[in-house]
Amino acid sequence: MIDAARATLLAKRVLRVWPARDEKILASWNALSIKGLAIAARVLRRPDLADAATAAVDFIHRHLWQGGRLLAACKDGRAHLSAYLDDYAFLLDALLELLQTRWRSRDLKFAQALAEVLLNQFQDPANGGFFFTAQDHEALIHRSKTFSDDSVPSGNAIAASALTRLGFLLCETRYLAAAQGTLRAAWVAIEEYPQAHMSFLNGLEDFLSSMQILIIRGDAATAQRWAEQLQGLYAPLRMMFAIPDDAPELPPSLAAKRPQPAAVAYLCTGMTCSAPMQDLQQVSRQLKLRIET
Repeated sequence: MIDAARATLLAKRVLRVWPARDEKILASWNALSIKGLAIAARVLRRPDLADAATAAVDFIHRHLWQGGRLLAACKDGRAHLSAYLDDYAFLLDALLELLQTRWRSRDLKFAQALAEVLLNQFQDPANGGFFFTAQDHEALIHRSKTFSDDSVPSGNAIAASALTRLGFLLCETRYLAAAQGTLRAAWVAIEEYPQAHMSFLNGLEDFLSSMQILIIRGDAATAQRWAEQLQGLYAPLRMMFAIPDDAPELPPSLAAKRPQPAAVAYLCTGMTCSAPMQDLQQVSRQLKLRIET
């Protein structure tokens, strides 16, 4: 009876006007999805999820990145609207996660370009933090700068967290200074209403912890195998990058972690890095020690 009733209802429903579907593609929302897919791909050992995240990044780079600037939306093949703080910050954050899942030097280069636009177009150098619109955006009655989380995380908070992590990865003090200025600008609000600023609390922890970064160099298969074995150690304040020996166009901070005849790992806290470790078990022991202390 249930199947018959469903068939009768469906026959009636298809005669009605179908609800419209919002089919525009937003840079910021796609960035949130890319980050989730990248993390899930690592945790669940699902390369298909990494493929989906990579495809989304490539779409954004191909269609929404024009003339060194990001556009906010795309519909029916037409990209338009100057991107906002959330678009840049969320995508930078997502690229840092995807690089930990699957290294591509062009994604790091894309992340650097996004960070530079954040600093040049959105930053408030006098008071700290980032405006929601770019410096060359169309004139508005008010150029807003908000810190609290809403239906999506705070763009300022994600910018501070992502710039902190990128700053430590690349040893770029400009990014760290911008992150620190953002945290200071939001400090009164964080103290008074911490429950409304959870993304900022996460970003503050990233900044104060100085971030632990593990750089693995080796042939692509071996470096990825090391990363997969070491990712089983839960450490939200650690980033791990498996960088193949033949990865092109590495910035100086990463090029300095030179490949060796065999796979090798460098463990960094902030901008201070260990000597190369060529034994996977030694690396594992070091990571566990760091967690316990």
